[in-house]
Amino acid sequence: MNWYFWEKISTETWIDLGISIGIFLLFLIFRKIFSKYFYKLLLRTMKKTPVDFLEQLFIAFEQPLRWLFIIIGIYVSAHYFPYLSVENQLFRSLISSGVIAIITWGLFNLASSSSVLFRKLGERTNIKINETLIPIMSKTLRFIIVAISISVIAQEFGYHINGFIAGLGLGGAAFALAAQDVIKNLFGGVVIIAEKPFQIGDWIKTPSVEGTVEDITFRSTKVRTFAHSLVTVPNSTLVNEPITNWSKMGKRRITFHLGVEYGTPKDKMKTVIQRIEHLLRNHDAIHQETIFVTFDQYNSSSLDIFLYFFTKTTDWGEFLKVKEEINFSIMEILEEEGVSVAFPSRTVYIDRAPERIHYQKPADS
Repeated sequence: MNWYFWEKISTETWIDLGISIGIFLLFLIFRKIFSKYFYKLLLRTMKKTPVDFLEQLFIAFEQPLRWLFIIIGIYVSAHYFPYLSVENQLFRSLISSGVIAIITWGLFNLASSSSVLFRKLGERTNIKINETLIPIMSKTLRFIIVAISISVIAQEFGYHINGFIAGLGLGGAAFALAAQDVIKNLFGGVVIIAEKPFQIGDWIKTPSVEGTVEDITFRSTKVRTFAHSLVTVPNSTLVNEPITNWSKMGKRRITFHLGVEYGTPKDKMKTVIQRIEHLLRNHDAIHQETIFVTFDQYNSSSLDIFLYFFTKTTDWGEFLKVKEEINFSIMEILEEEGVSVAFPSRTVYIDRAPERIHYQKPADS
């Protein structure tokens, strides 16, 4: 029976079938040439232009354009394919949906947080866009692009979404009640964006978590702790907690007590204090606005010198190096002045009891 089917195919049908397949293969060849030569040439040309947006546009649409050749090849070859009519409504809807999906794909890539779209928009309009806001704007724009694309594709197949949207409006109250936590987190994200207590990359500390902010979304904030674990904190929790942003420090504090022995002469104490203050006043890495070096108190086992000053750097590693350098310099001053650092000690006074007198009993006579 299959043999009978092939015998009924006319020569013209075979020719049209061959033309249709040949056209499709030709578009596949065009796709290969475009990907390997023409696209790379265009991208190389775009990199030389001062407009970064065009380069981002070509990168975003690289993969979608490759699939566009396939869709165009299917559409053109369908004109000669003997068993398919290009006037068929389902076929036309499928082709249109494919083109819409390709455009959506490209725009979805373009709206990524790595794109320069938002930064260039801010430069053109003289609006300063917060770096924290860019990922959220990107995700929102991507959601809008996908939602519009789905609605357009649905209309291509004859589905009317007006009733669906109306149904969403009627069920809005019930949805709001069921999604109270989500709404709280959403408003928490808006507060974080508006008040800007921290940005991506900042080192923050709260009662819940301490670490570096990696991502901020409408629902939560992701913080990378110093143990390298990733903690996801709901925005509603975060905005109701005190937040310490260590990255906003203009300077970093160093304060401690230096205890010396009680036997240190007064002149030596004055000399040591003066030399330590002179050291801090002439150190390039020390902030000169606030420096205190004073004889503070008589401790239980030491005479305490109080030091209070700030480093110019806020970087943790550099701060530790400056602190180490200061400590070594103070050690040299103490050695040169012959002053020893006290350590916890206790003096015990022993009161000797009177010696016992032993009487020898006389021997019996």
